[in-house]
Amino acid sequence: MCSVVGYVGTHFSRDYILEGLSRLEYRGYDSAGFACLHPENNRLLYCKAKGRLSNLIEKCKQSPIDGYVAIGHTRWSTHGTSTEINAHPHFDCNKTLSIVHNGIIENHHDLKQQLIKTGHTFHSDTDTEIIAHLFESLILTHNTFKGAVVDLVNQLRGAYAFISISQDLPDQMLLVRKRSPLCIGVGDGQMFIASDVLAFADKTKKVLFIPDEHFAIVKHDMIELYDFKGNSKPLIMQDITSDWQAHQKNGHEHYMLKEIYEQKRAIHATVDFLSTLSPDLWNHIDISAEQIRNLKTISLVGCGTSWHAARIAQFFFETICKLPTKVQLASEMRYMHFFKEPANMHIAISQSGETADTLEALRMVNDFDIPTLAITNVASSTMVREADGFILTQAGHEVAVASTKAFSTQLTALYWLAHRIALERGLIEQHDLKNAEQDLFIIAEVLENGIENYKRTIQKVLAPKYAQFNKSIFLGRHISYPFAMEAALKLKEISYIFAQCYPAGELKHGPLALIDEQMPVYIFSVQDPIIYQKLVANTQEAKARGGHIVVFAFEGQDELCSLAETSFVLPRVKTLLEPLAMSGLMQYLAYEIANVLGCEIDKPRNLAKSVTVE
Repeated sequence: MCSVVGYVGTHFSRDYILEGLSRLEYRGYDSAGFACLHPENNRLLYCKAKGRLSNLIEKCKQSPIDGYVAIGHTRWSTHGTSTEINAHPHFDCNKTLSIVHNGIIENHHDLKQQLIKTGHTFHSDTDTEIIAHLFESLILTHNTFKGAVVDLVNQLRGAYAFISISQDLPDQMLLVRKRSPLCIGVGDGQMFIASDVLAFADKTKKVLFIPDEHFAIVKHDMIELYDFKGNSKPLIMQDITSDWQAHQKNGHEHYMLKEIYEQKRAIHATVDFLSTLSPDLWNHIDISAEQIRNLKTISLVGCGTSWHAARIAQFFFETICKLPTKVQLASEMRYMHFFKEPANMHIAISQSGETADTLEALRMVNDFDIPTLAITNVASSTMVREADGFILTQAGHEVAVASTKAFSTQLTALYWLAHRIALERGLIEQHDLKNAEQDLFIIAEVLENGIENYKRTIQKVLAPKYAQFNKSIFLGRHISYPFAMEAALKLKEISYIFAQCYPAGELKHGPLALIDEQMPVYIFSVQDPIIYQKLVANTQEAKARGGHIVVFAFEGQDELCSLAETSFVLPRVKTLLEPLAMSGLMQYLAYEIANVLGCEIDKPRNLAKSVTVE
């Protein structure tokens, strides 16, 4: 969840490094650092700062170091607190070799003890520093640099990507990747290195994605690529399609607000893309039409918001496709017994396509030779490369840590896919698929209109009111329960208000003990008349204990609204699309509550956007 950036070329590098880090700061912002080789004597120079990247930029102004070979880092803490000492880069004993690192070295404790016994002194609490000291010792015992690298990577356990520079080899840098993203932008006499293409998207049009378990030795005009056994590998370049200029706030106070308002466009773009793809879909995702027709079960896997999307999509596939559907939390799935099911397809859902737990779950499923499909927002991601097939949501780059348009486009893609599978299986006709696409266009309008209808009231009255509560309960039933989980997540991650979600039917089995007049209870309704009446009864239970009721309802649900201190009423929508209809309004309310509290909305404390560690 950290970001690494590097440069080797014929220009001074500091501005490139700091700009690249600023574009990737959403991946980690506990501390930051910069290191370079002096352009005349090759001495290793560095600057580190605790906190946001802006602190490092200020320190660099006071100490204007620069060079033609450089690395940078923004950190999301895993080992050791957020301090200047723990900030990257880290060094060997003599500070002639420097490392920036993303990921986790799982055997760092054992390696550290071995290195201490041989005379190495450590200054930080990080696992990263172990790489520098181990590499230092191996360089001394091997005849070749490549031999030392092969030995190094075969001693490190975990998922990691790191860049190393050394004053003893001043014209090159070492790049190593194992289950954590790393890529090289190939320029004219210069190379840009980063965790994400966005760091150098407007600097060059060619990129090399370093394959998993490979390392590269990079000079300003040369790349040598090797696998972890030291075998030379060919270079496979790709075109860069990302445009950094598209990733600005465009006048909005926060990226999250901008992205909330981009949902209508993103849903339209996703539907249009999928509709165009439809005739050749199975070839595109490399899963045959026969396999789709013969499916007996579907499995969905994800983490966080993507897991909530999967929980909602379970209703899509079971209702529309008539297929039993299992939803698994990726971080737990790998450590449970796995049973290969006949005629099964696994769908992995991830905004970034780099989510470590989901990626590892995907790899495990691939080992069982089960068809896998990735649904992600990033065409250049590892998940796209490693799944049998992929479907790209058309959300556009999402910067804010709290996911909004990625969530709504995931639901859009999954709802559409359920209909496309049903069409292939003869359960619906072509016109039903077209109607589903039109329903999604309508939902996009409902989503945006919901925000506009309540925007002023939320800003002036409701956000200040609900910002005063320091705890809350979220309730839903059927398809609105996983959506309530997502709503609770949105509030807690950006406003730091404690928010706990339960199925509404479970109130009487314990959670009622928490309810009093100081406990807002957020209720998310459904349109099914039987489930709706059950939800009304659950709301009455909370109301009778003094709970402060906030309702998200649909037209005609007057009984539920009459129980609420605050109610948001939306037009009736197609069944199963209730979560999409409510999502914009829910996100906007959470956003404005956090804004009233003065929270760092785009970069909430302790969190980062791309979760590349397990």
